[in-house]
Amino acid sequence: MDIRHLIRGTKLYLPVWVEGALFSIGDTHAAQGDGEVCGTAVEASIETTVRFKLHKGKTIQGPRYEIPGPPTPEADSNGYYVTTGHGEDIYQASQHAIRYMIEHLVDTYKMSEQEAYMLCSVAVDLRISEIVNTPNTLVSAFLPQAIFY
Repeated sequence: MDIRHLIRGTKLYLPVWVEGALFSIGDTHAAQGDGEVCGTAVEASIETTVRFKLHKGKTIQGPRYEIPGPPTPEADSNGYYVTTGHGEDIYQASQHAIRYMIEHLVDTYKMSEQEAYMLCSVAVDLRISEIVNTPNTLVSAFLPQAIFY
């Protein structure tokens, strides 16, 4: 699960589907945007300390988590530049939003397309902005301005 909000102080609830189930942690990231759009994150060797508590009799269908504070306090200080993408499904709309963000980064910051794409994967957060008008979905790509200051 590549979820940028699984940080210190997070409570992660996992379903246990088999008796004697095991647990492992791997592929830790120092930075990643929500959506990890091109498989690029800032991979890092990270030490973790975890505590386990089995909630006997409790069942959940999939992972859930509680975070200890605002989701992106490090990025919120200088606002965001946001592109939107429209499509017939979430994936297509996400692709458009990221393409438009890449165009912005290339035009504004003179990055190569490859550099811009990698930056999108480690710093841009994808948010579902609209699904109510299916098949017309809208996804927003949030670039924190704080990374340029």
